[in-house]
Order: sequence, then C-alpha cells, then structure tokens
Amino acid sequence: MSLLFFSCALINTNMSAVPDGKKLVRSPSGLRMLPENGAFNSPFSLDEPQWVPDKECPRCMQCDTKFDFITRKHHCRRCGRCFCDKCCSQKVALPRMCFVDPVRQCAECSLISQKEVEFYDKQLKVLTAGGTFLVRVDSSEKSETMVCRLSNNHRYACKNPQMYLFKCDLSCLESLSLSLSLSLSLSLFSSFRYLFLDGESHFEVELSRISSMQVLTEGSTPGGGSLRASGMVLQYKPPGSQNLQQLHMDTADDKRIASAWLAAMHKAAKLLYESRDQ
Repeated sequence: MSLLFFSCALINTNMSAVPDGKKLVRSPSGLRMLPENGAFNSPFSLDEPQWVPDKECPRCMQCDTKFDFITRKHHCRRCGRCFCDKCCSQKVALPRMCFVDPVRQCAECSLISQKEVEFYDKQLKVLTAGGTFLVRVDSSEKSETMVCRLSNNHRYACKNPQMYLFKCDLSCLESLSLSLSLSLSLSLFSSFRYLFLDGESHFEVELSRISSMQVLTEGSTPGGGSLRASGMVLQYKPPGSQNLQQLHMDTADDKRIASAWLAAMHKAAKLLYESRDQ
C-alpha cells in the first residue's frame, strides 16, 4: 500500500497543543481520520457499529419494504441497521466517529447527529473559551478564583503554529482534497481530553477519568422564570489513583459566561457517558 506523509500548519492561539499523529483510514462506511495512538482517542468518540448482515435483512427495518434488484439495501453508518433508500437517504456529518465527509444515516440517527454537530460547532467553542469560577477542592472551605476551560493537551503550552502530521493511503487523496478543512477541524475537535483550571494554583482533569458531574442551578420555580446554572460538583480520579477527588465550582465574575459554560459542559457530559457506555 502506498502511503503519503504531509504536514499542515494549524494556528492555535487559545489553547495548548501537541502534534498527535493522525491517519486517514478508509472503512466500509467512509473515510475516517483517527489518532495513530489509541491512547489519544477523543473521550466523545463512538465506535463504528457492526452492520446487520445483508442476509438477515430481507426488508427495510423502518418501512418493511421488500428488497429486490430495484429497491436496494443501505446501511446506516451510525446504528448499522439496514434500510431502503427512502428511509436512509440523508447524509449528515458524524464527527464522533471521525468521518471526514457526511455519511448516510437513517432518519432517527440523522436527527441525533445533527444535534451533536451543533455541540461541535457551538458548545465546544464555549468550553474552550472558558469561564471563571470559585473552586473548592474536596471538603476544603477555601475557594480560589480559577478560569476553567477545555483543552487538548496537558503538557505543552505554545502559541506558535503546530505542525500536525497526517498519514493516508494515496487512494484517499481525491476525497481529501474536497474535505481538508473538515479534516483539520476533526483533528482539533477530536483531541479535547482535558479540563484545565488555572488560578494561583493549577488543576488538570482528564475527561475520561471523570466519574460524575452534577450541574447546580438557581432561580425561580416553574412558572416563575427559568433556572440558571450556578455551579458544578465534579468527581474524578487523579492519574495513578483510584480514589475519588471532588471539585466544587461556583460561578464568579461574569455569571452569564460562566452559566453558558456550565450548560455546554452539561451537554458534553451526556456525550461522555454515552461514549463510555457503548
């Protein structure tokens, strides 16, 4: 197999970055950009499903139409079930499986994927921008003002352009030329693995080691106004330890920005738990 190596400069001014190796892989479902080292998998990622074998689905699993030479079978790239073209015609981006291009999905899965794309397009930017909180560790009564943000690396902080190395099969180049911008976005979005808390001290929480996350709210009761996120209690296991440590975070300074950050983190938690339970 012929391979081509090339590098792309990515300017990243708001977060630390490390040039994790990426590889382009052509699977039966489409072209995917994956970390060369499995340890760098995104905590939000989902595995490709096993396709229902053709011989086990003589009819569409949605409308029950019988397959024949005219009515062909199509597999949803998200759930792996078998459908006719009418029930599986939409092509939607699926960044949680690291697909470079939008892929065919059934109606139910396409709605879910569209909501997740909104998370990648909007909420993830809120999380990387950060919010200011009063943070307490475990049972300590002392709080520290800290900026909390999502980041993609816990060792290197650099404002210079980073060189990301990609490896791909030469047969992938045609699709790559059409999808390079999305590929670069995937290489960044799929790498967010750490929660940074910066103040006089510094904490790093690996997202995959978070055990529980509870968003606290304040405001009026139903009928008297909407609730607003006011804080978060997070339990996680530090590296090399099986003992839980707790962080208690309350909004500080600009509460509007901090509340938006908490709302985005709540959505991120749902994706984390789904990835963990697959």
